[in-house]
Amino acid sequence: MVTLLEMSHAFVKDEDGQTLSEITPTMAALVQFLTMGNNGVRVYERKNYRDVKGRTIHEMSDGLSYTKDEGGRWTVLTL
Repeated sequence: MVTLLEMSHAFVKDEDGQTLSEITPTMAALVQFLTMGNNGVRVYERKNYRDVKGRTIHEMSDGLSYTKDEGGRWTVLTL
């Protein structure tokens, strides 16, 4: 069985070798990065909300949720 954390590491690698945490911390950059990693099929934000820690959580159409870490870098939200 593959855990969410294991899936996220495989998924966040881009063709150019760029990782999720290396992209610009904007929604446009996140959408572009995820779309490229999804063979060009557009990934979009389904909804966003703030969690109890005050982080903005972005639920995306790829089935994963993303947020920014303390350094402002994108990361996959893991439970």
